Amino acid sequence: MIEPAGRVSKARRQHVLSHLLGDHEVTSQEQLVELLAGEGISATQATVSRDLEEIGAVKVRVPGVDRLVYAIAELPRDQLTPADHLRRVLGEWVVEVSYSGNLVVLKTPPGSAHVVASALDRSGIEGAIGTVAGDDALLVIATEETGGRALAERLSEIAGQ
Repeated sequence: MIEPAGRVSKARRQHVLSHLLGDHEVTSQEQLVELLAGEGISATQATVSRDLEEIGAVKVRVPGVDRLVYAIAELPRDQLTPADHLRRVLGEWVVEVSYSGNLVVLKTPPGSAHVVASALDRSGIEGAIGTVAGDDALLVIATEETGGRALAERLSEIAGQ
């Protein structure tokens, strides 16, 4: 799908926004709007605010300097993703679920697999050992006891498919 100049999908915008946060010391949402515009992406401050919340960005203090910048939080592995957040992430980003043996493959829009993988890794979902994410697909490894079919069915159910 070809998008009008300045308009991109939510997934693409959030992907670019994530990279901008890693490459720049961003102190305000207005600065992010300008940085996105520099990448050819049109967005409002309200849209950027929602995007920051959805990708888990927080303001952190820069060591040795008295200012706050946006960063994507690296959460401890024992901090669980709430069930409604996992439902929203899977519902918005997963476009296809398939399985083979104890492996489940989730397809996403380009640049979105890491978001889904992170939510799954932090969800503590029973029957999943871990994930490996690419650009537009991720592999979820199921326990032998659960198996790929049961886990795929559970993930499809959570995603509303």
